[in-house]
Amino acid sequence: MDTDEMTRLSRERFEHTRPPSRGALPPVDTTNLPRGPRLPVLVQSAGLLRFRHQFVPWLRRRYGDEVTLRLLPAGRALVLFARPEVTKEIFAGDPDVFHAGKGNAILGPVMGEHSVLILDGEAHKRARRMLMPAFSGHALRGYRDVIARLSDNEVSGWRPGQELRALDRMNALTLEVILHVVFGVTDEERLRRLRPLITRTVNVSPVVLLAWTLPFLQRYRLWREPIERLYELDREIYAEITARREAPDLADRSDVLSQLIRLDDGGDTLTDSELRDHLVTLLLAGHETTATALAWALQELGSNPDQLRLAREAALTGDDGWLEAVFKESIRLHPVIAMVVRTLTRPTVVAGRAMARGTTVGPSILLSHSDSARFPDPGAFRPDRFTGDDPPSLTDWIPFGGGARRCLGAAFAQMEAVEVLRAVLSAYDVTALGDERPKVRNITSVPRNGARIRVDSRSH
Repeated sequence: MDTDEMTRLSRERFEHTRPPSRGALPPVDTTNLPRGPRLPVLVQSAGLLRFRHQFVPWLRRRYGDEVTLRLLPAGRALVLFARPEVTKEIFAGDPDVFHAGKGNAILGPVMGEHSVLILDGEAHKRARRMLMPAFSGHALRGYRDVIARLSDNEVSGWRPGQELRALDRMNALTLEVILHVVFGVTDEERLRRLRPLITRTVNVSPVVLLAWTLPFLQRYRLWREPIERLYELDREIYAEITARREAPDLADRSDVLSQLIRLDDGGDTLTDSELRDHLVTLLLAGHETTATALAWALQELGSNPDQLRLAREAALTGDDGWLEAVFKESIRLHPVIAMVVRTLTRPTVVAGRAMARGTTVGPSILLSHSDSARFPDPGAFRPDRFTGDDPPSLTDWIPFGGGARRCLGAAFAQMEAVEVLRAVLSAYDVTALGDERPKVRNITSVPRNGARIRVDSRSH
């Protein structure tokens, strides 16, 4: 595939995934929705995108367990819920009625129209079916050794007494995992080109997302440069796909890209555009989210000597269950994603209210994870919540969504986290260098100061 063809495919993706204008959207009856703020649409959108950690708790204090927001584009209604029974109702809803792809449409220009996060209906079922083998239990066992090796390589570069930003190191490590396990890239020259491109693509302000709903902003550098980087990233990914299709060892490779290229589902194979969209989805959904949860985990362990001791013992004795609980508690206490959303394709009763077609509904992860009725003393870091006979249900702990749309990579992320924590804690003790609070980066929340830690030789 030549450069012109790559550019054409990128332009087509931007065109096909551009959010509709106000006039193109049919009106939605909002008369039966819960109360919500009367602030301007732009202010509400900015509050949810940029200031969610202050705005969402304020909404709950002001309006209770259900609230309606008006968001770009065109002041569309989003109803957020905080009750587990409503979360269960939404996750159990008919996927043909509760469309997740429409709710994630703002990500379309980046993820692509073939992304499993964007698709709905039969197209989503097909994409999920084709991706599933790459994340089966058998496949995960095959990835474990590669992840362990990459984790050991990262930690071997640290030195006793060194101070570092855990977020930076975890991002670097999880990026290597994605590039090797998912992309299967081994050429060092291509790795050197991909690393900064991906890092700059991920590390953008959430205001950049407004460029898709307000296209005139793309004339300005703040919004134009991220789009130019997407073109560059696309060219690198398409070049890797082309080279992989021609690789003489394709049949023997175990990385996700090679598996997807070989896939033949009754004569149904994946196009280059579909491969590109699946790879970028796995990259952006599986790289930064896991890295951020791990950075928070190291921050919390470094702030609590008792929890550090328990986690270190688990790392040395092979107690994977406890290390997984550390990861789960980290992502509960510090949600990386704020909410799970579904858009109704026909009139439906949700939480006892008759809601119109076109209404977007969803549980707030921020509020669900901080609910004291479900998580006593919710501000405390307690991995033991996720051990024993009564762990939180999948409608209480929802970082990976739920129902038919639960994240395909959930088991991969948890397995990866265990290997990373094992590598770090087997080699070092960790001390947090100051307190942390979250800040929003693109659609995710990360430690504002990067989770600064010091690593020291293990005490005995």
